[in-house]
Amino acid sequence: MTVSSTTPSASTSTGWETVIGLEVHTELATRTKLFCGCPNRFGDEPNTNVCPVCLGLPGSLPVLNEQAVTLAMRLGRALRCEVRRSIFARKNYFYPDMPKNYQISQYDLPINVEGALELPHSGAIVGIERAHIEEDTGKSTHVGGGGRIHDAGYSLVDYNRAGVPLLEIVSKPDLRSSDDARAYVSELRAILLATDASDAKMEEGSLRVDANVSVRRPGDPFGTRCEIKNLNSLRSLGRAIEYEARRQIELIESGEVVRLETRHWNEDEGRTGTLRTKEEAEDYRYFPEPDLVPLDPDDRWIARVEAELPVLPAGRRTALAAAAGVAPDAPAVAIAVERGLDGLAVAAIAAGGDPARVLTHVEHNLAVEGAGGLDPAGLAALVSMETAGELTATQAKDVLAEMVATGGDPAAIAKAKGYEAMGADDLAAAVDQVIAANADQWTRFVEGEGKLMGFFVGEVMRATKGQADGRAVTALLRQRAGA
Repeated sequence: MTVSSTTPSASTSTGWETVIGLEVHTELATRTKLFCGCPNRFGDEPNTNVCPVCLGLPGSLPVLNEQAVTLAMRLGRALRCEVRRSIFARKNYFYPDMPKNYQISQYDLPINVEGALELPHSGAIVGIERAHIEEDTGKSTHVGGGGRIHDAGYSLVDYNRAGVPLLEIVSKPDLRSSDDARAYVSELRAILLATDASDAKMEEGSLRVDANVSVRRPGDPFGTRCEIKNLNSLRSLGRAIEYEARRQIELIESGEVVRLETRHWNEDEGRTGTLRTKEEAEDYRYFPEPDLVPLDPDDRWIARVEAELPVLPAGRRTALAAAAGVAPDAPAVAIAVERGLDGLAVAAIAAGGDPARVLTHVEHNLAVEGAGGLDPAGLAALVSMETAGELTATQAKDVLAEMVATGGDPAAIAKAKGYEAMGADDLAAAVDQVIAANADQWTRFVEGEGKLMGFFVGEVMRATKGQADGRAVTALLRQRAGA
């Protein structure tokens, strides 16, 4: 059966509910690998960061990286998990990028269990089943045939990534839409960055997502799930979930059965395809890793990890929202926190800057390198000049760019640029000249063609070389039109 990528989303299909659970694999930001001293570094020449331990050579023994454990616990506590005594196990399977033919992971006794993550916009709570430590595999590159193994002419293997410390964060099947899934991963990524647990770069593979998707009638037991592997962007995650839910619904409604299987997302075609079926449960023959002792962090270690936790993104959004007098889910608040500019915004507001204008500048004019070093008092002073009518919005943006680039006082920069407030008489004359020069458009505007307001404001701004205040121009136009 072929499912069109333009089929209406599952969320709009009457009588069906999508059930989603996510497995997020994130590389921990350690200097070295999980069980050896090889560098944990992206982008080096293939097969240069390797040693007998991460290559699984006979006689080599693993030694656990203490920093990896600390980072795992840090993220676990940030996700409200209970940190427990854990045991490493060997997960046995053969694949070319597994140099030992087994992966050291945690199985029935993971280090972090029973946590929760709150979605920022809806407030819904998503359960975290576990967040366990394991080693990453190498990386296979299939050359030819679109990069898939079954069409490739040959394959190359790079073992630099083998042995890099991973944390696998497994959610409970609490998500019900692709939007919620994207929000979950976005918030999890923000927490990873805030805690310095990972650089969380999806484009470099240090954050990868597997999505388990099934559909059911509301109230029915869970349906048969399919796992979509290695989604490496939020866009791909959303599209893959929507497609897979549609595919399963159409199968069921046509009298067919959804098979338990692992699927691959094809970004170019906008569809999933079968990688392998799971007619029987996979037997990885887990058994305790004989070369590693149980991991049992004491209370002092856990307390030290908790004490070092920073304010998390949710708390930072709440603080900025309170300072600005807006809702915590306001888009500008989320953007400020995502860019790490919430501290600047809070301090600028505290220094007397108008909250709305501060947030506007952070959202629209400070997505540039060096913005975090801006002096909050300087930003507040610039905003005060703008709200007092001494600078137009365009002029304020120009002055702000200069402040980010070179520093300096906004008043001095404005003076050097020749920015002066336009007198009321001069502005009125400019508006009248524009009206006279565009008589036909003015007649249509007065008769109710409101979209022409933008045209007239733009013409006045051009006539005054950007010195006019857009708000004052709008007020004058409405006054002239008798509105």
